[in-house]
Parts: sequence; structure tokens; C-alpha cells
Amino acid sequence: MATPISADRLVAALRAEGVHVVERPGWRTHNRNHKGPFGPVNGVVIHHTVTSGTSNTVSIVERGYAGLPGPLCHGMIAKDGTVYLIGHGRTNHAGRGDGDVLRAVIAERGLPAANEADTDGNTHFYGFECENRGDGTDPWPKAQLEAIERAAAALCRAHGWSAASVIGHKEWQPGKVDPKGFTISWLRERVAARLKSKPSAAGSNSGSAGGSPAGSSTYVVKSGDTLSGIGKKLGVRWEVLAQANKIKKPFVIKAGQKLTVPGKSSAGSYSAPPFPEGLAPGRSAPSAQGLQKALKDAGWLDRSVPLSDAYGPQTQKAVAAFNRKHNLFTAGHPDDPAIGRRGWSLLHELAYGK
Repeated sequence: MATPISADRLVAALRAEGVHVVERPGWRTHNRNHKGPFGPVNGVVIHHTVTSGTSNTVSIVERGYAGLPGPLCHGMIAKDGTVYLIGHGRTNHAGRGDGDVLRAVIAERGLPAANEADTDGNTHFYGFECENRGDGTDPWPKAQLEAIERAAAALCRAHGWSAASVIGHKEWQPGKVDPKGFTISWLRERVAARLKSKPSAAGSNSGSAGGSPAGSSTYVVKSGDTLSGIGKKLGVRWEVLAQANKIKKPFVIKAGQKLTVPGKSSAGSYSAPPFPEGLAPGRSAPSAQGLQKALKDAGWLDRSVPLSDAYGPQTQKAVAAFNRKHNLFTAGHPDDPAIGRRGWSLLHELAYGK
């Protein structure tokens, strides 16, 4: 039993565990606290979304459905292992479940079968929705399963819980089947094994090392690594990594090289790249790829969409959704597919400014 951790501490715990985190706009104050308490918290519930497509799924868990307003989780774990932070506080994810199950979670013992719905789970549990159709055939990529393990372990570690505090939605609420495609007992075994050692990002060491600046860590470059790939893995902009390690064009790194990974306090401020003139829906220009990449990194465009010089329908749809969310209507209507200067700057700040 514990007081919920702060938003900053949640981000730090996830990143320390090696999770690639994307902080969605407004997630720190997006909650249902006006409908009831959040806390004391006792565990973590894992769900599947019954959806496909990362950008679509992020949008759904943020907004919710008719009769079930968002946020529908604290974090959404995508197919590629990215954890999109959706809400902080009370969220609509667990619903009413079995009080006997809650008591077993608190005692960290085996769970009874859920056969009642007499207790408010949204008060007592963090919730992670995982992108999957839930039909038993939609695959669970290795990166996604590892991210589920790391995210669950991060919260257990932050609260001093054992892996017994991680449960599936189907273990909490009668009639639920999620998550479908892997067993929660398998996940608990993975979390238990991870909790036996100190938290660390893949290939990195926690804490300062060898004279690195306070709040920083080190990363040992592996064969095939790139600065952008390392940055995504550790939740740090690649430009910051390059600056911290005095790496200049063509930004070459070598296997075995030790990189300083700056902490949040040393990451510096971020300025969006200059707005590209001539960037417009239906036109072809190299700058469209920069727009598409930023849309992907901010969670507005599915990562499966290939980068292209064409400012085509998928890019236009993502930009229109972004503009609606932030009231950026450069053409005066809510489905404007054009990115303006304000939108360009805000999009890049949200994608890379954390």
C-alpha cells in the first residue's frame, strides 16, 4: 500500500529501467480525479487494447469511448516497445473488480479467482494498455513484451513491491480476457527475475561513472548502434548525446565506445529546426520526411508508415489530428492538414524537447 508516485518520479523510474518513454501532451494533468480518489495504490494491471495502429491506439486511450471517458490508462505500450504516457492520477482502466483479489495483491500472495465486482480498481492500480487486437493471433513482438516487463518492474521497484503486485485485467474483473496472447504468470516470473538486480537501461550503467556529470550515466556502444537509436532507447535526444560527447558530423560512433548520457537537468533547452518553406499537403519535398519523423516520435503517425518526400494522405490525417488537439487551424477549419509555423515548433518540442 503506498501513495502514488509523482509524474517526474514515474518518468525517471521508467527510464532507469530502460523504457523508451514518450510524454504525451498534457498527460501530467489528464485524469479522472474528480470522480474519485487515486490511492493508496497497491499494484499494476496489464491490459490489451483490442485496437491496431499506434497513433490510433494512443488517440483512443487518451479520449476514451462514449460512456467511458479517457484517460483509459497511465501508459500505452506500443508494438515497438515505446511507452506513451497518457494520464497521471485516476484513470478509467480497471473498473470494479474482486476485493479478495485486491487483498491478495496487498498481501503479495496467490490470487483467488475473480468472481465479484465489489471494489473500485481505478483507486488502487496503475494501468498499462498494450497495443494488441486481443484475438489470440495478433503477435506480441519481443520489444513490446520486454517493455511490459520493464514498465511493471519499474513501478514495483519504485514502491518496493514484489512481482506479485503485477496482475492481468482478467485476474481482477470477472468476465475479462485480457491480456490474451501471453500468461501473467510468465510476466510475473520475468519481473521477479528483473527485480533481483539493479535497474539499468540496456547496455548502460545506472548513476554517474568515471567523472561523468552529476545525474548522468554511461552507455557502451554496441555493434550496429547509432546515436538516434541509442537516444530512442534511453529517452534522450540524439543531438544532446552528440553534444555531451563532442561528436560532430558525420556523427560516427564505434563499438565499445563509452558515451556520457546526460541526466534531465543537463539536457539543455530545445529549439525546433527552422520551418521549411514550401511544405504543404499534396506537395513533394524532402522536408516532408522531417515532418513525418516528428509526427512518429510524438505519437501522431504510426511508425509503420515509411518516410517519404510526399506529403500524402497519411501525413495529412496525422497533421489534422494534431491541429485539432492543439487548436491550430492554419486554414480556419478543424480538419486542416497543413502544418503551420506554430504547429511545426510545438510538434518538435513535444517530440524532442523533453
